[in-house]
Amino acid sequence: MKYDIILAGVGGQGVLSVAACIATSAMLQGLNVRQSEVHGMAQRGGAVMSHLRISDKEIPGDLVGRGNADMILSMEPLESLRYLDYLNPEGKIVTSSETVINIPDYPDESEIIENVKATGVSVIVDAKAIARESGNMKAANIVIVGAASSYLPVEQKYIEQAIKQMFSAKGEDVVEQNLKAFISGRA
Repeated sequence: MKYDIILAGVGGQGVLSVAACIATSAMLQGLNVRQSEVHGMAQRGGAVMSHLRISDKEIPGDLVGRGNADMILSMEPLESLRYLDYLNPEGKIVTSSETVINIPDYPDESEIIENVKATGVSVIVDAKAIARESGNMKAANIVIVGAASSYLPVEQKYIEQAIKQMFSAKGEDVVEQNLKAFISGRA
């Protein structure tokens, strides 16, 4: 088994936290993990992307080749379109519907969503609204992990364990809010 993911978004959305959550859960399950990150101008709302490779065998490199990604997991819909050439023909896009207008010539938001839908392989999630309902606006990235989780080669219990580990230092309330966000996103 091999599963390659391109994670994308803009600075401040928690792309690297999502990558860490999935990587940790895969390792807890006993799988091999390789990861590479490109921060870009993350501090200024610039593009952030990560390559995440999961396998039950040794993984020869950190980077996902073009046309080989099983999933594009995106916190921002325009960023999901940016990496379409990485997606394999059987791949899936899981993205938040919330746009982040960080450039002067940002395309029309409805056009972006229509282009994501036109791929025919997308799951578009209102992560911000689900996070709000879960009690923590900052948990939108964990909502996206939940939405992607049924496609990942990692059992739910390991993802939940990783979430507990990631947020335990912030207190039980934050852990519970993030677990609720994950379950809501999965639903």
